[in-house]
Amino acid sequence: MKKLLTSVIYLMVLLISHATYSQAQSGDIELGFGIGPSFASVSDFDGQANAGTLTSFNIAASGEYYFSDRWGIKMKLIYDNKGWSDGFIEDETGFFDTDYKLGYLTIPVMANWHFSKNRNWYLNFGGYAGFLLSAKDTTLDTDLKESFSSTDFGLTAGIGYGFRLNDQMRLFLEYEEQFGFSDIFEFNPGDAISNRRSSFNLGLLYQLK
Repeated sequence: MKKLLTSVIYLMVLLISHATYSQAQSGDIELGFGIGPSFASVSDFDGQANAGTLTSFNIAASGEYYFSDRWGIKMKLIYDNKGWSDGFIEDETGFFDTDYKLGYLTIPVMANWHFSKNRNWYLNFGGYAGFLLSAKDTTLDTDLKESFSSTDFGLTAGIGYGFRLNDQMRLFLEYEEQFGFSDIFEFNPGDAISNRRSSFNLGLLYQLK
């Protein structure tokens, strides 16, 4: 899975570089910061959801390198809350309903296509790697980090709109989806379970000249 993700990202970069080489500009860089609600769950690889949706939040910093006025490569650094609701946990006294909260540091690498007359709209797609920071249930507050894999890999896609504030700054509104394809559990004798997460983010973009 790791080799597949690396190959997809490498091929994506080569294709965009080739497609935009003839119209590449000076190489502007745009930095960003955003925050918003996220909606996470898990499912097996057949897409069957077996858990409830956990509502939480994510915080992201981003950087984009422009190859032209239409194409760029964008990388994010996200504090990502994932997991699921309506689960259960057992201790010596019995079973309890609980939610599972998994905190990740997620790093997506994406192609970003800017479209519309003024390039205010953008569409991005690529892959991500996530690194587990914490794993707990909400009822017993049990530390479950050792039960989960330390890494999470998958694909991501999003669409957004930037509202121009001045020559260098934009306010953006963005919708993003993540589709995991690695098993989130460290030892899982059954069907592999992967993360699913969507979010709405609001933030600022600042273009370096």
